[in-house]
Amino acid sequence: MLVEEIVSNDAVSVTKDDSLRKVVSKMVLNNCASVTVVDQDQNLIGVITIRDIMMPLYPKQGDYVHDTLAARDFEAMEEGYPKILEKKAGDIMTANPVSVSASDPVLKALSFMGLRNLRRIPVVDGSKLIGIVTIEAINSAMFIEHG
Repeated sequence: MLVEEIVSNDAVSVTKDDSLRKVVSKMVLNNCASVTVVDQDQNLIGVITIRDIMMPLYPKQGDYVHDTLAARDFEAMEEGYPKILEKKAGDIMTANPVSVSASDPVLKALSFMGLRNLRRIPVVDGSKLIGIVTIEAINSAMFIEHG
């Protein structure tokens, strides 16, 4: 089975200059946990997950060891969220993300996803974004439709 058989062409995309506020709004409105970052020609240049946006709020592991009280000041962490939303997508995106082409076997996509603990992977034609493949689509195609 090839990726082209299960690719979804409705990948949610932003530009590197979009604010994280816009990124989060798109994630919420589209009920998705990640967006692709594209340039003006729709070339894939990055990916942002909700985890990428939220992680700066959390204390680092060393913070717990050295200052256990401040590391658990969740109200102060929450106050930092508006400041994070002012950043640009390009500031936090994962640049040059792993991707697959439509002609790749689904198992290639699944192996990349497994190795990197991903739930979705961009599909490109050269460097142009054409869609997204999710773990749900792979499971459905492999175990339900062909099971």
